[in-house]
Amino acid sequence: MGDLLQPWHLIVLAVVAFLLFGAKRLPELGKGLGEGLKGFREGIRGITDPVPPAQPAQQQNAATAPAAPAPARIEPKQS
Repeated sequence: MGDLLQPWHLIVLAVVAFLLFGAKRLPELGKGLGEGLKGFREGIRGITDPVPPAQPAQQQNAATAPAAPAPARIEPKQS
């Protein structure tokens, strides 16, 4: 069956892509493909990396507690 990605095949693919999308769209398509691959790699890396250990309960409650109480609501004076 032979190699699928021979130089002649790559040249034909490049010519077909150039004819289909034109010179202005090819850089945009390449940039989008590169960003998509980068995002895919980061997503895969996030799945395979171990989850960091959970924080102790005291530190976690302190982190989620509000810093200051909410201001009191002032009612308008009725005449």
